Amino acid sequence: MQLYEELQARGLIAQVTDEEGVRELVNAGKATFYIGYDCTADSLTAGHFMTLVLMKRLQMAGNRPIALIGGATTMIGDPSGRTDMRPMLTREDINHNAACFKKQMERFIEFGEGKAQMLNNADWLLELNYVDLLREVGACFSVNNMLRADCYKQRMEKGLSFLEFNYMIMQSYDFYHLFQHYGCNMQFGGNDQWSNMLGGTELIRRKLGKDAQLLTINLLTDSQGNKMGKTAGNAVWLDANKTSPFDFYQYWRNVGDADVIKCIRMLTFLPLEEVEEMSHWEGSQLNRAKEILAYELTEMVHGEEEAKKAQEGARALFSIGSSTENMPSTQLSEGDLTNGEISILDLLVKAGLTASKGEGRRLVQQGGISVNDEKVTDFAAVFTLAQLQEGLIVKKGKKVFHKITL
Repeated sequence: MQLYEELQARGLIAQVTDEEGVRELVNAGKATFYIGYDCTADSLTAGHFMTLVLMKRLQMAGNRPIALIGGATTMIGDPSGRTDMRPMLTREDINHNAACFKKQMERFIEFGEGKAQMLNNADWLLELNYVDLLREVGACFSVNNMLRADCYKQRMEKGLSFLEFNYMIMQSYDFYHLFQHYGCNMQFGGNDQWSNMLGGTELIRRKLGKDAQLLTINLLTDSQGNKMGKTAGNAVWLDANKTSPFDFYQYWRNVGDADVIKCIRMLTFLPLEEVEEMSHWEGSQLNRAKEILAYELTEMVHGEEEAKKAQEGARALFSIGSSTENMPSTQLSEGDLTNGEISILDLLVKAGLTASKGEGRRLVQQGGISVNDEKVTDFAAVFTLAQLQEGLIVKKGKKVFHKITL
């Protein structure tokens, strides 16, 4: 099976502009393609994971990836999939985030001469003269067509800023620039980016009289219908300091029964024949499939040693309910206490188990929090210095465990 056909078989391809053209380029290893990453945080998330794996697959087949860091587009903010405007970041924050992205991407993609490239659209977008851009590029875009695009349509009721309205033009200019200066003949992205991506091909066609191709990938969703990489309102980060290898493993270990084979097919490098065999698994066999998924992805992101530790820790935790060696932990100091005590709500926030006291209050009221195997029923409950010195095991829901020490 050739690469394009494998991508189809794995359920990765959502739509393309010219299937025969894309298939020919990809299968021949002649695609120079780019995927863009806006630097809105100092770590990539599990939501970026699929595009990183896709770049790895294509590079292994001889194609050349361009990882485009959105140093300039991050200053505007992509309205796609958003109900409100993104927070404004400083240039310093964006540059710091870009450096963090590069370190994480190097685990997946091989950069260097004749290999993958990492570029930053700040290098050309920030040099543009606004009036020249309007004359050269703005004339190629119909406002009527732009307003019909999904990325804008969903924002019209709550309000779309003129700042964000320019995002499509900037992303389109990226493809135009990369096509001219780097031989980039294809753009990849999630299917929610289709409207933005079409702008780039149209700009190339109108300005240069040439064609370039688009291929969008299916965005993986979890059983709750949220985009991959979100859990309990918090992102699942690829940075071990933000999401521990154990928590990363547990996220994938806890995917729904209906999603596990789909995730294995789309995200791992296991042979399709093996995945097809797993697709017939039922009942307790699906727990084995979840372990395989969690191990494969944790190894890819954090390495073999951390993947083994996470797997052993998870197995021990659920088999005997008492192993804490590889459990995520938080160490508090006496300064975190008030009069020698700390409330359950403060404890949950400091451990990163909830984003706010309000979220913690709801979890307690719903019976979702236990400490040392005892359900917490009062959101005003407090824990003493002596209890913390002995250590607390906090259980959130059925499967999230966290150790608190002093």
